[in-house]
Amino acid sequence: MKKFVLLMMSLLLAFTAFLSTTSPVSASIPFRDITSTDHEIIYLYEHGYIAGTSSTTYSPEMAVTREQAATMIGRALKLDGTLRATSFPDVSKSSYASGYIDSAYKAGFISGYPDGTFKPREIMTRGEMAHMLSRAFKYSATSAISFKDVPYSADANSLYLAVNKIATNGVAAGTGNGYFSPKAELNRRQFAMFIARAINPEFKVSFEMPVIDTYQSTVDALNIRKGPSTSYSIVGRMNKGDQFKVYGIANGWAHGAFGSVTGYVSTSYLSKVPAASDSRIMVIDPGHGGKDPGAVYNGLQEKNVNLSVGLRVESKLKARGITVLMTRRTDVFYDLDYRAAYGAQNGADAFVSIHANSNANTTVSGSETYYSSALDTRSEHSKQLATFIQNRLYKAMNHNNRGVKDADFRVIDKNPLPAALVELGFLTNTSDAAKLGNATYQDAAAQAIADGIVDYYNWRDKQ
Repeated sequence: MKKFVLLMMSLLLAFTAFLSTTSPVSASIPFRDITSTDHEIIYLYEHGYIAGTSSTTYSPEMAVTREQAATMIGRALKLDGTLRATSFPDVSKSSYASGYIDSAYKAGFISGYPDGTFKPREIMTRGEMAHMLSRAFKYSATSAISFKDVPYSADANSLYLAVNKIATNGVAAGTGNGYFSPKAELNRRQFAMFIARAINPEFKVSFEMPVIDTYQSTVDALNIRKGPSTSYSIVGRMNKGDQFKVYGIANGWAHGAFGSVTGYVSTSYLSKVPAASDSRIMVIDPGHGGKDPGAVYNGLQEKNVNLSVGLRVESKLKARGITVLMTRRTDVFYDLDYRAAYGAQNGADAFVSIHANSNANTTVSGSETYYSSALDTRSEHSKQLATFIQNRLYKAMNHNNRGVKDADFRVIDKNPLPAALVELGFLTNTSDAAKLGNATYQDAAAQAIADGIVDYYNWRDKQ
């Protein structure tokens, strides 16, 4: 009998071990859709600050709503989350977030809209997150940190100060290349990172201002000021020829550093330090993203196809020694003006936007590439860039060659760089769609675009 009991116990332990090793969600990783590198999510879950969207999923790429944000911050600050009536007519007493929304409202770090509503299911942006976190954690420390897409303002309630405070306090470090992207939607992974950094110093990040360009003083005794106007105090001076590392430019003032002195200099007395003529810095712009899916046909969303091909192009160009700047690397939305200005603001020398096409006539198929014939020196370069890409793309995709076309699409027409817009194929055509949804064809398209870009650079350098 004793041997039988021991045998049964051994089998039970073995079965338990089997379950623990084959379970899709391990004890250390609470959700099947995150990895061991999602330290902030795991930390917050283990301490009871967050919950999943199901027992096994966290949905890290899902957008964060205002009620979710209030709840996550409320838990982090240990506010009273007891369900109750609130001051907002669109927040039900029975809502899981009602207690935290009421507590956060009374604590002063969230507010409603002018019509008296809270809009609990409205998607949060990164800018709104900055306001909420800077108030919730009562940050006061500021520094010389700035972002190119967040205009300077001394207003106590400005976006500039909210962003500056959370960056200074190690909660956020921007989205890269000197941008903060305040209008971009916030997802659950990003918000978890911000919350973890706010409550645990071990997760904080250090921020280093990215240099977008280098200018030099054209005069002696050029004042460096604390803010972007002559009303601000002088913090340093430069002489003619001294170089100023620029973090951003707005309203006639450059924000940057001269040695250890950080401040603002009038652009009237600065000239750009010439860049090497053989530079190869390409912007790849995967079209659409976030709330804008683009064309949706045959089970495919254009934004996903564009991003997949764009990331492949990036990899192939980097392997050829070309510097690549991506307008987006994840499923986020940026407007056309942001995309069009992105390259010039970051020192790039050319721009390619990647898209997939659609047509009411489902028999229409093939690839085409666009440029803008704006009357300036870049039009010929834009046409050449588009031509080199198209000549390779239709062959790689083994479908119709719809040619190189002139169009005034805003992302290329308003772009100060040589620019092309690629239409990979038609999602409305079953044959094209099958290729665009296939990893092998996506890679072939990316290779063709990368080769066309190299062809363009080789042509440019001979001019």
